[in-house]
Amino acid sequence: MTLTKSKYYFEALDNYPYSLPDCLEALNYALSYDPEDADSLSLMGRIYSEMLTDYEKAKIYFEEAIQCDVANLNTPLHYIKCLLDNEDLEEAEKLITYALKIKGIDKARILIQKSLLLEMRFEYKKALDPLNGAKKYIYAQSMLDFLNGKVKFIKAKPTKRLNKKYKKKKRRLIKFFFLI
Repeated sequence: MTLTKSKYYFEALDNYPYSLPDCLEALNYALSYDPEDADSLSLMGRIYSEMLTDYEKAKIYFEEAIQCDVANLNTPLHYIKCLLDNEDLEEAEKLITYALKIKGIDKARILIQKSLLLEMRFEYKKALDPLNGAKKYIYAQSMLDFLNGKVKFIKAKPTKRLNKKYKKKKRRLIKFFFLI
């Protein structure tokens, strides 16, 4: 039974994201053999998150995947991205903290997402720390180049002006909505 499930899961993975109908057909077969397969549930969450932008439905699949296998290495990485895309920052922060404790997980990618979380909160100076921490966990020059580029990008952001403009714009929007 596991071999059959794996066959359909890998077939779905092979078709993702280029042939969604074939991917979904194989994924439905995989889930019919084992409805608690964390990898299949996670891939279904990715489809809803990345392709259909139905974040609430994606969150259901990701949560179910985590319940089925709390030590799965694939699920947290994609679930964090879904939460960040949906601007569920508090949930993303909790999941990042949890994911960093999972043995064997790609800590560099999780720390990059932590940096993005801080960047979304306009905490640019704090966003640099996870990127510098991620450098300990990388083993490819291309990843080091990416991290250095990301650090340079964050340092180039106008922190004080942006925060002031954001706060002014937010105040104007609040006033506008309360005047209506």
